[in-house]
Amino acid sequence: MFSKNYFIRVLLVLLIAIVSISALAQDTASVKNATSGPAIPDTLLFKIQRAQSIITEIKATSKKGFTIARIRAGLADVKANIAPIVTDVQARRRSINAKNLSNYGLILDDAFEKLANWRTTLAKSNNDLQRQLEEVLALSNDSLLTVAGNDTTEKKFYAGQLGDLKVQLQEAGTRTSARLDTIGRLLADVSGTSLTISNLQTSISEQLQQSNQTVFQKETPYLWEAPATLSADNVGMLLKSSFQGQDKILKYFFSSTWDNRFLLLLLSVGFFVWVFTNYKKTQEPALKEKMGDLNFENLRPVPVVASLIVLLNLTPLFEPESPSLYIEITQFLLLIALTVHLWKRFSEQDRRMWLLNGVMYILLIVTGVLVGDSIFVRLWFILLNAGFLYIGFVFSGRLQRQKVSERIIRPVVKLYMVLQVLAILLNIFGRISLAKTFSITAVIGLVQITGLGVLIAILLEALELQIKISACSEGLFSRVNVNHTRQSFKKGLVFLAVALWFLVFFINLGIADGVYNFFAQILTKPRTFGSITFTMSSILSFSIIVYLSSLLQKNIGLFFGESQLPSAANGDVDQVSSVLTLIRLAIVILGVLLAVAASGISIDKLTVVLGALSVGIGLGMQTIVSNFVSGIILIFEKPFRIGDYVELADKKGRIRDIGIRSSKMITVQGSEVIIPNGDLLSNRLVNWTSSDTYLKTELIFKVGADADLKAIQQIIEQETRQLDGTIQSMAPEVLVTALSADTLELKATVWISNIYTEASVRSELLQRLNVKFREAGIKLM
Repeated sequence: MFSKNYFIRVLLVLLIAIVSISALAQDTASVKNATSGPAIPDTLLFKIQRAQSIITEIKATSKKGFTIARIRAGLADVKANIAPIVTDVQARRRSINAKNLSNYGLILDDAFEKLANWRTTLAKSNNDLQRQLEEVLALSNDSLLTVAGNDTTEKKFYAGQLGDLKVQLQEAGTRTSARLDTIGRLLADVSGTSLTISNLQTSISEQLQQSNQTVFQKETPYLWEAPATLSADNVGMLLKSSFQGQDKILKYFFSSTWDNRFLLLLLSVGFFVWVFTNYKKTQEPALKEKMGDLNFENLRPVPVVASLIVLLNLTPLFEPESPSLYIEITQFLLLIALTVHLWKRFSEQDRRMWLLNGVMYILLIVTGVLVGDSIFVRLWFILLNAGFLYIGFVFSGRLQRQKVSERIIRPVVKLYMVLQVLAILLNIFGRISLAKTFSITAVIGLVQITGLGVLIAILLEALELQIKISACSEGLFSRVNVNHTRQSFKKGLVFLAVALWFLVFFINLGIADGVYNFFAQILTKPRTFGSITFTMSSILSFSIIVYLSSLLQKNIGLFFGESQLPSAANGDVDQVSSVLTLIRLAIVILGVLLAVAASGISIDKLTVVLGALSVGIGLGMQTIVSNFVSGIILIFEKPFRIGDYVELADKKGRIRDIGIRSSKMITVQGSEVIIPNGDLLSNRLVNWTSSDTYLKTELIFKVGADADLKAIQQIIEQETRQLDGTIQSMAPEVLVTALSADTLELKATVWISNIYTEASVRSELLQRLNVKFREAGIKLM
């Protein structure tokens, strides 16, 4: 029975195994049949993917066609800009002044740089298009992407896709060829224009070099040898070429320096808003009553003309590289603004002379364009110079000399006369360019010094308006020495005026670049001192930063309510926080670090310097370091504050300032005592106002031995209660300090509410007691 069952079980297992194997074989066969069929070669797929990629790249490149349009438009502008320069150079090859040549050079340099960038861009695009075209041709001729009619391979399944791909490749090749031809032509045009500009640069460079070498040599015939011819066509050509050339110079200048002009405009608008706002404040009832009437000659409630004068005077400072024509235009506009500003103050004769000066100024600019070999134009030029000499002699004495220091106006007038005389002589002896330069420089110099004088007057009156408003409203200027501020501000304005005048003077003479390069070479030339290499610019930067940081730390207290003026003796003392000293210390440290960074001192050199300083400290600077450290300790420990009344040795007074090295005390006599911080820490210091400002004062006097002490006590108490400045809650004490046969020495102690009024309260109390003692019959001994 067991064997039979066992046999049946084995038979069932075998049957199940046979069925499973059969099913697995069928599944394997079905999978094989499913995956069998025509396979896609990897090479064909790669070629199709590559063709689609290059077509996409070509389409993307075609969408960037705006680059070519931008370069083509820019090239047209460059050609239009250099065309007047070419005409001017060819028409006036010998009479273009050095300043115009330099301006032409700037325009050409900028154009050449643009062309170089465009040439680089076009060359890169040309190479990319050449690569794309070669790849398109290679893919178009690739047999793998071609399907023949009798093709029996697996490619026949992709016949439609490959056909479309062929058409797209042909179209891409056509577009690429056309674009490559366009870029090639544009590249050739750019290269040709670059060659033209390069030739112009060489020509201008040669003329500049020749002009510098022959600056005092004859360029035209002597006046008595000059031809008596004047062609109207030649005059028209000169005017047209000069106008077009100068127009391009101005357009280039305006487009390249708009940011500086914007800053200048903001500054002028800020000045207008400042004055306009201050005038509005003066109309407030509280300020109007305190300030009274304002009698300013150069400021108005709406300072439009004054703001224009500020704008036109400061233009050379913000645009030092401006062309000479721009300076001539700005000075002419300044002349108009001065005419409007000073018209009512001029006498009738002064008005005629001033208008004559303006008309002759215009004629001088026009004549400067036309003057050449012709004797007629040169004689007219001499007549203009003589007219300017007459104006200089007559009008120089009537200039607003009170507006500018006499030391400034007198040399300018003398230089004006000398330059006009030299212009006449140079014209006679054939040096026309230099004669024009000297003449226009002299006239602009005289107009500018007048404008700078008015500018100084305007800014001083604007400061005076601010001082009055601030003083009446207890602002910043109520805490400073106003006279010192006026003098310092005026000195700064005079320095600025002199710098501006020389800047315009050098620009008109055409030597501004040379002067700048001269000083730049002095400042940037490396110099060696031992193993240390430095430049004068680094030393100058270091000195300026240290000076400014020192100036800032001295005056930073003004922004925190600190006053530079002596305080009144009424006891009203502003308690300024000692944190101000920490701010000053931080400013000094930051200033030194910035100065070191600006000077370019390396860390190893700085280590050597610090080592030398440590030796100096060990030898002779112990006291300075001690005072410096003591100042830091005083800041954090705070044994006293600014405004406290202290006693140190034989000195008593109020602390006015706690500095880094020393502190300042104002004594009761009004003198200022400078005390090293080390002495404040090492010596015995009494702070009378550390917690309260009241103190006990002593009155010592002698009376007769038979005097009534109770009556004396009552008189002192009564008078003390009636006296302002004493503490009513603390009764005075009367003590007998000495006794003799016929006298008693008494000491009365009285509490005073404020230490700063001790002297006045003590004096008034003694006067009252003297009267009462006499009335009571008490005799003082």
